[in-house]
Amino acid sequence: MSRPKKKIIAHFYKTLNGTEPVRNWLLKLSVEDRKTVGKDIQKVEFGWPIGMPYGRPLGRGLFEVRSDISDKRIARVIFIIKNDGMVLLHGFVKKSQKTAKADLDLAVNRKKEVEQ
Repeated sequence: MSRPKKKIIAHFYKTLNGTEPVRNWLLKLSVEDRKTVGKDIQKVEFGWPIGMPYGRPLGRGLFEVRSDISDKRIARVIFIIKNDGMVLLHGFVKKSQKTAKADLDLAVNRKKEVEQ
């Protein structure tokens, strides 16, 4: 029996100086929360295109991976699809129901960099 294949592969966005902000954000989470977010990213990789509750389009070519982490918090990783892969642009713990404009703007700016 063959193992299922990923439909898309996740890649971390890299800044011009080589840092990977989403990877750095993940490493600041607890091991438990990191595993949760990682499994949810993996669900998107294997299930793309995927909808609620694991993912959702945000508009402007952006999508989000949705994760419920410890202490009743929610985490989001915003990504784009490029060359049959997903580029993880921005990760954060949500503070309110609506995604903050600053988080969306940051993701849009990184998307523009990736698409150049």
